[in-house]
Amino acid sequence: AMLRARWVLPLAVGAGLEAALGRWEHRERGDAAEGLLARLPVLPAVAAASLPAPPGSGRTELSKYGLPGLAQLRSRESYVLCYDPRSRSALWVIEQLNRDTLSGASDRAACDFQEDDSVHEYHRATNADYRGSGFDRGHLAAAANHKWSQKAMRDTFYLSNIAPQNPHLNQNAWNNLEKYCRSLAKNNRNVYVCTGPLFLPRMEADGKMYVKYQVIGKNNVAVPTHFFKVLILEKESGEIELRSYVMPNSPVDDKIPLERFLVPIESIERASGLLFVPNILKRTSNLKAITAG
Repeated sequence: AMLRARWVLPLAVGAGLEAALGRWEHRERGDAAEGLLARLPVLPAVAAASLPAPPGSGRTELSKYGLPGLAQLRSRESYVLCYDPRSRSALWVIEQLNRDTLSGASDRAACDFQEDDSVHEYHRATNADYRGSGFDRGHLAAAANHKWSQKAMRDTFYLSNIAPQNPHLNQNAWNNLEKYCRSLAKNNRNVYVCTGPLFLPRMEADGKMYVKYQVIGKNNVAVPTHFFKVLILEKESGEIELRSYVMPNSPVDDKIPLERFLVPIESIERASGLLFVPNILKRTSNLKAITAG
């Protein structure tokens, strides 16, 4: 029997995204059920770090043995990242592009993909996870954005800044979007680029919504269903312009204009659990959001 499913992004989606998604068709599988432990990842418990009690709580005993986890920020030469230990990748990565960051003698050939030793070994991806997976090691903060410093470029090769990406997408339409970001940086004072994965629900044949995604390697690195990229442009005039894009993690015709992947920023905020506009409005009231070409 043929099953049909459609990805759902809150609010309206760009015409190109809608065209690229189409309807997913797949066949029911009659594979015999494996044992429970074979189907579920077994994640060992991690010793909690010693941390102070939440401010103003008056309940110091609650943190006697530490708190099991907090948001994991990483500040690199070229970007700031918030790591998601469950997916083995980043929730978001933000970088600043301008004319200075795009020029320099940095050599990509001198960079190697490497594990992020600042992440606990239980929660980090390895190169072996990607080997033979059929996915590229897709940069969130792009290497070519940081030619100004060899270290800055090298930092983009930490696997915490990488997510499993469809090779056709990575090498074509997504690459075109990265190039477009760099072209904007040449004509604006600054371009702040925030990139991250999305895990969107889709409706299955039974009419119910599900969030399903593949994992790869022994560390169960999560394969996003989509990627977002939010651009905050500081114009020479002082105006702030906002552009937000979503692409599916699947082959995308690179002849589809990038403007057709523009989506309302609220769509990304709702789907990702992140907020952009309130923070921007703390800095300026002169904000223009571009939602169509």
